[in-house]
Amino acid sequence: MLLDRLLKVLLACLILACPSCFIDSNISSSNSSLNPEPIKGLTLVAPPKPFEQNPMDHVTEVHANWIAVVPYAYTPGGKAEVKHNLSNWQWWGETSVGVLETIRLAKQANIQVMLKPQVWSHHWWTGEYDFASEEEWLRWESEYEKYILHYAQMADSLSVPIFCIGTEFKTSVQKRPEFWQQLIEKVRAQYTGTLTYAANWDNFQYIPFWNQLDVIGINAYFPLLDEKTPDVKTLVEAWQSPKTAIRDFQAKINKPVIFTEYGYLSVDACAHKTWELESRIHDLSINELAQANALEALYTTFWNEPYWQGGFLWKWFPNMQGHEGYPEKDYTPQGKLAEKILMTWFRGE
Repeated sequence: MLLDRLLKVLLACLILACPSCFIDSNISSSNSSLNPEPIKGLTLVAPPKPFEQNPMDHVTEVHANWIAVVPYAYTPGGKAEVKHNLSNWQWWGETSVGVLETIRLAKQANIQVMLKPQVWSHHWWTGEYDFASEEEWLRWESEYEKYILHYAQMADSLSVPIFCIGTEFKTSVQKRPEFWQQLIEKVRAQYTGTLTYAANWDNFQYIPFWNQLDVIGINAYFPLLDEKTPDVKTLVEAWQSPKTAIRDFQAKINKPVIFTEYGYLSVDACAHKTWELESRIHDLSINELAQANALEALYTTFWNEPYWQGGFLWKWFPNMQGHEGYPEKDYTPQGKLAEKILMTWFRGE
């Protein structure tokens, strides 16, 4: 009896010292492995206005157990600035107020969260961000650091299980690795959960700081086949080369892999170069079967791979808020053939 009381006192002291360590979650600490069950995640589009209905009802209907919350920042083309949390022009869901409410509703519905602050620019991909002078680089990095640490603090205070430190900064991580290495150290000082980075599909092997993170994150837009509607078997065959590259790299780094983003437009040839399709989406034909086949092939290829811990489908509109003109062709599976594919895999059938 005395031993039982002592153990209870010790446990209480541990909980007071580190409450986030005892939060029930699939990922509990920066040093732990991910749950063997894949992350069945959706990237929730930050809505322009507060939720009129609870969007988590539809998330749970498709048996998703995670969402990615994306509080966007903005870097004007060519300028060393990172603008964020500006309620006078940003969408509500991209601000701290919107992020807090989204996470609250997710936790209430027993849905886990990856907080994924992400920078966006008009006609300038983050992978190409480059500045002519050291002064400009330092200014941009200082503002980016403030942005990331703001949300790292929020993630820790809310016991968010996964925090993503950046997305597709291809040039920056190659030219400025020291910035990222010291940023990770600063995030670690404020956030006790699992850290990842969202590497673009074409350079995930060249990120110099995977050893400082817990999970290899890949935005898995691998170009597979340039055909209007390839069947699932053919797509699975096309996946074998990138799958081998991912598996071999994972064995080298010895960390779990998640797809921080994956998804397909519902248009012809959606399993090829999706970033090129986006620019001419208005000219493309709707093709729900192509999207559904592409998702089926991805799940068939990776679902039972022991190193693959699932991922976050790009993207899901909460109550259909936030789409800009072409939801019938966009990445969302909502109301399409792909939604049935998603539900079947997420349900575990």
